[in-house]
Amino acid sequence: MKSSMSTHMGSIVIDNEVIAQYAGTVATECFGIVGMAGVSMKDGLVRLLKKDSITRGISVTMKNNKLILDFHVIVAYGVSIIAVSNNLIDSVKYKVEAFTGLEIEKINIFVEGVRVID
Repeated sequence: MKSSMSTHMGSIVIDNEVIAQYAGTVATECFGIVGMAGVSMKDGLVRLLKKDSITRGISVTMKNNKLILDFHVIVAYGVSIIAVSNNLIDSVKYKVEAFTGLEIEKINIFVEGVRVID
């Protein structure tokens, strides 16, 4: 799937994988986010994804020329989930909109687990 926009010079097409990779990098830089979660539908198991497969924890869709992002995250133990979520939303919204030039309609956050970090 690809997201696109038109300018006076022509069309710009951005693959959703590129948006997911950038959004995942921004998300993992946020305080309280341990990483993205991979959910196995078959087993119902959740596992922490490595940096090279970070996009599997993010879903990017386009609706009415606006982006909808779904994040499946693992948060650090002892932090406020609300504070971490608000920080994630603010950071991702600002940086992804500046990076792509596309407006974000909605960001959904699914907390799939809690992990103690060293």
